[in-house]
Amino acid sequence: MRDVMGIINLHENENLISEITGSRPLAAVPFAGRYRLIDFTLSNMVNSGIQNVGIVLSTKSRAVMDHIRSGKDWDLARKKDGVCFLPPASSSDYKDSCDISTLYKNLDFLQNSSQKYVLVSGSNLVYNMNYDKVLRFHQNTGAEITMIYTDKNEDQFLKGTVIRTAEDGKVCDIALNNSYPGINKLYLGVMLLRKDLLVEIISDCQSRGGCDLLLDGIIRNMQRYNIFGFQYSGYVSMINSVAEYYKASMNLLEQENWQQLFIKDSLIYTKVKDEAPVKYKESANVQKSLVANGCVIEGTVENSILFRGVNVAKGACIKNSIIMQRCDIEKDVNLENVICDKNTIITAGHILKGAPNYPIVIEKGKVI
Repeated sequence: MRDVMGIINLHENENLISEITGSRPLAAVPFAGRYRLIDFTLSNMVNSGIQNVGIVLSTKSRAVMDHIRSGKDWDLARKKDGVCFLPPASSSDYKDSCDISTLYKNLDFLQNSSQKYVLVSGSNLVYNMNYDKVLRFHQNTGAEITMIYTDKNEDQFLKGTVIRTAEDGKVCDIALNNSYPGINKLYLGVMLLRKDLLVEIISDCQSRGGCDLLLDGIIRNMQRYNIFGFQYSGYVSMINSVAEYYKASMNLLEQENWQQLFIKDSLIYTKVKDEAPVKYKESANVQKSLVANGCVIEGTVENSILFRGVNVAKGACIKNSIIMQRCDIEKDVNLENVICDKNTIITAGHILKGAPNYPIVIEKGKVI
């Protein structure tokens, strides 16, 4: 796929996950003990042979830039192509979740790139996919735009976009926010098209006051383009709410899901950080949990995910919870169905219990 470039669009709706994205974009949300959400899409592109990736930044992008930097950990620190950060439009042109203005301001990046095709994706997907089959499907069907979708259950993926396809795979309808009953094909926010067509769509939207690439560029012009759907049947989670983030994280504690995501020929890469191994003290009791390097465990941890550098004091009990980097859980604390963001401290004796479908979220840097 050397003739395909990638665009990762960070302009995403964060209304239902704002408790975790207050100080960072959705792309930089920590996941699975050591990763960020953007790692999955970026790794998929690199594993597919894409060597030129543009990241369309939103207004709060420092965390993403600090995480990716030169792209070295993804083999994107190159003399030619590599990773490029595309800054957001000026504040006078900028609207929340409006990606057209930013894409238009950075059209020169697209026009100066040598690749023929563009793979456009969001950053909120947790999956492991090689896009080779998508490119072959796109070329064999004669599609102008190929949209990747997956089958969903009725209770999955709140506020997703669904598509309807004909027998030949051609997309005949698109509905936002799961608003079409009976359609179970969830669009994953990933599309493949020719670079010159993307430039044309962006320019047309900008000239007509359009704001959103999917809504104003694709949905309102469906009859103009030959659009096909490509089904992805592997493991996938779409993170668009706190409930989905919690559910996707807990699902990783099932061996089958973990293997589908990480134990494959295609690896998921992330920024490398050197940490000491986990230190389990004599009083530690850990069951069915994912514990990252640098943690010190003296208490009880059950069915939970602990990121790097978490300290769990003696007498503390953590169940069904997600504890992010550098958190301190002090003596006799009891946590159940809780998400602790980075650098939080839960002082001795506190009891916090949420519900599986409504976990308690402790904001970054808080002391409870």
